[in-house]
Amino acid sequence: MTKSPFLAAALLAAALAVPAQAQDAMKKDVAVKPADSPSKVVLDSWNDVSRKLIAMAEDFPEDKYDFKPTPAQRSFAEQLLHAAGSTYYFVNPVKGEKPPADEGPKRDQFKSKAEIVTYVKKAFADGAAVIQSKGDKGMSELIVEPFSHQQVRISDLAYGFIEHSGEHYGQLVVYYRLSGLVPPESRPKK
Repeated sequence: MTKSPFLAAALLAAALAVPAQAQDAMKKDVAVKPADSPSKVVLDSWNDVSRKLIAMAEDFPEDKYDFKPTPAQRSFAEQLLHAAGSTYYFVNPVKGEKPPADEGPKRDQFKSKAEIVTYVKKAFADGAAVIQSKGDKGMSELIVEPFSHQQVRISDLAYGFIEHSGEHYGQLVVYYRLSGLVPPESRPKK
């Protein structure tokens, strides 16, 4: 009788180990996929953070768009406008144009949530289009970074703005939680 629990545990361990070994064997037989191209990697990261911000812009209730956690902070709408507007510090220099004068449009320029959503979508789509237009070779081109006035690779500048957008995404998650809401990315997947 004392051997039965031990035997059962051993059989269970063996049964669980077989699928793991079979999976490892399958991985050895499958050819390794080549790395994605440099421009695809940048574009995928750009599109991922923009997808999250656009989902928030579309999802957050319009009557809460002017919510601020504290008076000193930007409102939800101002956060979106800033994140989207700042992309033109990437887009414009890459296109050989001057960066914008302001960090983003002012809230009073937009009368509705729909107008803000449209602007956010356009700003991130413009960034994606610039990345696509440059392609792999263009990711290594040097341009002058608008804030430091230093030469940087286009890919490095893109990653800086991807990170910046990600920081604002994180801040907007807090706005959701303080409003008693669950951000789209944190909801159970269907």
